[in-house]
Parts: sequence; C-alpha cells; structure tokens
Amino acid sequence: MDIMLTKIEKRGYLGRRMHVAMLVVVIAVQGCSRAGVEVPDIADVAASSADIQPNILVILADDLGYSDIGPFGAEIQTPTLDALAAEGMVLTNFRVHTMCSPTRAMLLTGLDSHRVGYGTMSGEYTDATRGQPGYEARLDPKIETLGNRLQRLGYRTFIAGKWDMGGRGNPDLWPIRRGFDNSWVLIEGSASHFGKQSALAELPSVTYVANDSEVELPNNFYSSDVYADKAIEFIDANGDKTQPFFGYLSFTAPHYPLQAPDDYIARYAGQYDEGYEAVRNARVKRMRETGIIGVDEQAAPRHPVWPSWEKLPDKIRMLESRRMEIYAAMIESMDHNIGRVVEHLKSTGQWENTVVLFFSDNGPEGGNPLDWGGEPWFDWAENSFDTSLENMGRANSYVWAGPGWAYVSATPFRDAKGFTTEGGIRSPMIITWPGHIRAGATLRADAHILDLMPTIMAMAGDDRGHESILGRSMLPALTGAAANIHGEGEQFGLELLGRRALILGNWKITWNNAPWGRGEEWSLFNLATDPTEIDDVADQHPEKLAELVAAWEKYAQANGVIPIPVYPMGNTNSFTHYKWLPPSMRQGPAAD
Repeated sequence: MDIMLTKIEKRGYLGRRMHVAMLVVVIAVQGCSRAGVEVPDIADVAASSADIQPNILVILADDLGYSDIGPFGAEIQTPTLDALAAEGMVLTNFRVHTMCSPTRAMLLTGLDSHRVGYGTMSGEYTDATRGQPGYEARLDPKIETLGNRLQRLGYRTFIAGKWDMGGRGNPDLWPIRRGFDNSWVLIEGSASHFGKQSALAELPSVTYVANDSEVELPNNFYSSDVYADKAIEFIDANGDKTQPFFGYLSFTAPHYPLQAPDDYIARYAGQYDEGYEAVRNARVKRMRETGIIGVDEQAAPRHPVWPSWEKLPDKIRMLESRRMEIYAAMIESMDHNIGRVVEHLKSTGQWENTVVLFFSDNGPEGGNPLDWGGEPWFDWAENSFDTSLENMGRANSYVWAGPGWAYVSATPFRDAKGFTTEGGIRSPMIITWPGHIRAGATLRADAHILDLMPTIMAMAGDDRGHESILGRSMLPALTGAAANIHGEGEQFGLELLGRRALILGNWKITWNNAPWGRGEEWSLFNLATDPTEIDDVADQHPEKLAELVAAWEKYAQANGVIPIPVYPMGNTNSFTHYKWLPPSMRQGPAAD
C-alpha cells in the first residue's frame, strides 16, 4: 500500500500570516486493544500546502469509561461522537493515568507526572512523600507547557473548563501564566455543575477564573453548556482566522456530582432498570459487532466484592437505576455541546481543516466520594443537599455512580478510576481529520497520554523531536505511514498512591492492594492473550515477572517515584456505596 504522509511545514506562524489555518481538535475520554493498524489506503491524499499550520483544540472528558460512548458500545446517545467516528479513526488501545490530575499534567508537559508535581493528588500525602520534589500536587511552574511551546510557534492559546493544575489562592499558577492567552476555568478539580458549590466537604466553594480575575457564574449556568460557549467565544476572539490557535476544552462531565438538565435525564427514564449485567452484556455484544474488541475476547467478570443486580433490594435498584440515568444524561449533554463546537467550525469554514481527537482523563469513578472524609462528609452531604431519590440529578443534589455502574462503564475491562488495571487507564479515542484520515479507519497500535505532546508538536510543524518529551508522535500511524507508534522494547510506567503498573510489549505488571490485587505483590498479565486481565500468570512466568519488575524499578528511579504502601485512600478502597441510603429511604434492608 503506497502511503503519502501529509506534509506539515516545519515552521510556525512566527509573526507572519498563514494562507490557510488547519484546526486540530483533541477531544478527551480513555481506550485500548491489541493488534496492528487497520487504515485504508490514503495515497490519494494530496500533500498539504507548505503554509498550512494546524489549529489545535483539545477536548477532554472527565471520568468517562471506555464503553460510555456510542462508537465504543454504549447505548447512550452520542450522535456527535458517532459521526466523528464514522468520519475518522477510532483508536482502541489508548491509555492514560489512573486519575485526573496526573493525566492532565502529562498532557500539558509530555513528562511523567512525578516529574511535574503530580506524584500524588492534592491533600493525599504520606510521611515519605510530604514535601518531596514531584509531590507538590500542583503543576511545577518551572516546567514548560504545551501552551508555551505552541505560543513560540505563533499560536494563540486558550482553555475553557477544568484546570485542576493548582492555583486555589495562588494566581501565579493560573492558566494565564502557564501558556494560555485566554482562559475561563474552574481552578479546582470538581464542583456542582449548576453553581459554585464544592463537591468536597473541605471546601466551602470553588473558584472560577477568567484570565487573571475571579468571576461569578452566568445566569442559568450548566458546566458543559458554558464551557462550550467559552470555547466558541475564544475561537472567534481573533477575527484573523489565518493565525493558528491551540484550545483546550476541558469538560467536567461526567464527573460527580452527577447532575444534568431535567429534559436530558427524562430521556433515560427506565432504561437501566434491567441492571448492570444486562447493560454490560449488550455493550459487549455491540463492541464485538463493531470490532472494538475481538469476537473471542472475554469481558472481565464483576468483582465478587460487589453484589449482582439480582442481589439488590428493590429500593437499591431504584436508586441505582436513577444514578445511571443521570450519568447517561451528562454524557449526552456533553456530546451535544461538542456538536455545537463542531457546527460552529463548519459554519465558519474551518471544518475541512480540522483534526478531532477525543479521549478521557481516566477510567470511570467507582467509589463513593464521601469516603474521602468519612462520617463528617456524609453529614455534610445530607445537611447541604436534598439527597432524595426524586431530587437526584438536580442542582442541589449530590450523586455518584458507584462500583456497579463503573463495572459497566469500564466494559470489557476490570476495575475503575484509581486502579492501574485496564479499567482505570483505558480511554476511548476518536480522531477525525478530513482528507488525511480515511473514514472508518481503526488504529489498534499501543498509544498513551505522553504521545500527545509530540503528536501535537508535529502537527504544528515542529517534528524535530525533543529530549524533554517522553512519548512518540502518533502522526505517522495516524496517516498510515507506519503501523505502530512504539517499538517492542518501549515501556509505559505508572504509579499513584502506591498502585503501580508497567507495560512492556504484550506484558503488563500491576501492583494493587487486596482485594483488588495481590496486595504487596506484583501481578503479571499477558495482554496478547488476556487483554482484560482475567488470568494472573505471575507464578507461571517468574522470569518475565522479574524482567518487568526490574524495568519498573528503573522507571521509578528515573522519574523520582517514592515507593509507598498502597495509600489508604477511602474513595477507591471503600465498601460503603451500598450501605448508604438517602434519609428518606432508610427504612428496610439495604444490599446483601
């Protein structure tokens, strides 16, 4: 197959006007599989003008699971993402970090999270990590960001949505000083989707910032709506469309608290009454039919710690069904707002020069967020919100999805956000690039979050390679000039709060606390034959295990990882989800 790699001139705007501006939209969510590349012949794609330099728009979903959008098997209505997948390329083997802040830090810097301040999450320290370099839980101000790099290439830059890189009470850490010319952001990592109420009991309210000033929210605020409004506003901020822009549209959907407009929630009434297993089985069937997973690939079983749908009392089933109705509504609303941005690009004549890349920051949330703080946080939620079944999903409600639906969202993988198993780090990804990526293509090569910096830099015209960037450009694989992104000997290591992983070729080791893993021991999986990590083969392959453990130790030393026992983080180690009921439902049995 003859492949013509699209030429992107190795020079930036640098003060001169470009004749054509190409838009690259990077939309985020999490995904992965194994095989080579299925890319139709694109030899008929003409080389682009030497003066073309892409605009780059990153759109990131928050806590979206691998199977939570239509192209990856979901029953949730996502017509915009469906269309993008039909027009472009689906990446089935893309990995991110286990939680939001490390993934976002790696996206913005091209470096391991421990090198840039996110060796831990905000407020989560041990005696070993407190005060140590790389464990500050804010983006290191000395590290150059993707925005800085693109500014040097002549880009105007903006961010709309979730920042989560530090800055509460410290304007020096705000986006305006981290490579973004324009910004309208939530500084913290989570909040009400209808107002400034914090999602965490320890914070009375959250901070929204426009450039260098704190701002109040507009009337009728809903997070996904306003973030899309601001992205469109910033796209139009410079009437001269010949100058390229880099934009970062960072949704907070579907992160807890689960909230959505009533009309969206109503569309899913009764849709989840058959329960976890029925929805998951239907997703697996669709994933096999569309080739997201192989016809013989087995979905990981539900962890025995959690009850099956049939074991739940009727009142718990009612509560659980409602949770997923709201979660689905949030995703459909986000999809609608992505569609608004796409339509705006089309109406302003920019769509034909647009690359769209969609992914998530980590796996689905499976814990009870109130377990971060224990009983005082439960009291806070019950005293601060209307937690009744009838009010779930509205502005003054506090709702999370829980482990049963996270098991569905992560289909076909195991575990969820916070874990180094595939359910915690696989993200769906879609890339659309008219005239460059043939419609209906599927890329099964391994890729990960650190690959985005070099990919975007190459798209922007700077493909020199940078020693300070750890990933590989995906551009040759995206255009069909290469079948793979990484060589057989390349690895991808992770660590957060004591949980660890390393992938080397088809092999993967994980270190997760019991009952999710072996405890203080490594597990080993052969992803070529067991992509959903059902069979731990550490005992059968001690030499391979030793090889990967040695590789992880080198990774840890190179990146300043401080090995600690698995941190007793309440959120992902909790068992309270099925034990909590709204006060109005507390008569009668809970789950077994």
